Amino acid sequence: MFRKTYIMLATMLATFMSSVFVAQAAEDGLYSAKPGQMGFMQPATPIMEDIVSFHDLLMIIITAITLFVTIILIYIFIKFNAKANPVASKTTHNTLLEIIWTTVPVLILVLISIPSFRLLYAEDVIPEADLTIKATGNQWYWSYEYPDDGDIAFDANILSEGQPGYNDHPRLLGTDQPIVVPVNKVVRVQVTANDVIHAWAVPAFGVKIDAVPGVLNETWFKATKTGMYYGQCSELCGINHGFMPINVKVVSQGEYDAWLEEAKEKFASNDAPRLQQFASAQKITE
Repeated sequence: MFRKTYIMLATMLATFMSSVFVAQAAEDGLYSAKPGQMGFMQPATPIMEDIVSFHDLLMIIITAITLFVTIILIYIFIKFNAKANPVASKTTHNTLLEIIWTTVPVLILVLISIPSFRLLYAEDVIPEADLTIKATGNQWYWSYEYPDDGDIAFDANILSEGQPGYNDHPRLLGTDQPIVVPVNKVVRVQVTANDVIHAWAVPAFGVKIDAVPGVLNETWFKATKTGMYYGQCSELCGINHGFMPINVKVVSQGEYDAWLEEAKEKFASNDAPRLQQFASAQKITE
């Protein structure tokens, strides 16, 4: 009996310690995850900062509950085992105790729900956007459009080994054309798909939304740090699901304006380039 008790306690302690280590990984990963990273990447948007804060609050609550239950169990094992307490109590009800163990969990859930609903509201309600980008999922690449800035449209295919720029990105996360956005601007992202269900996700932004054929979903982000941020399709969408990376390059307003002028010329007539890029994507999938 004692051996089983010790094994159970050791398992609970190991689970608790692993949860603590996950919470301590806040400094890992800036633009993409580090090898062996367990926790969140550093947040690059206000929404992701709120997600991390909410996670930390939940960790405090979970830790307190785990410690309380562990202490109670240890006390019960010691106080009420057959050797220490040969005559068992015949108590069957305790009204006050039953009210407490019903009320306290309800109050804990109410405490959790307040920041949870606030965060859900902030994620769902899109502020007035400075820029709109439409992302369309295809098997197995992303197509992007800038509807507010003329006819800018292009495809973003994964970089294969040997292509220019392949070594400048983490493995399987580089694309031949990133989307470019200005820092500290609200970017509305409209997401849909052409074939099957995909999902547009960038962890550092706290963004993940399904791309469904025939449905136009919306999300938003406001990047507060410049740099190249990485994401992937996060919905199983076929054999090459793992080869649909997302690159978001956050730059200063001046750099974005310069890129925009260049993009208007580069992607002014997209029929030929898009066919070429589609062929490139098909080659990757073969």
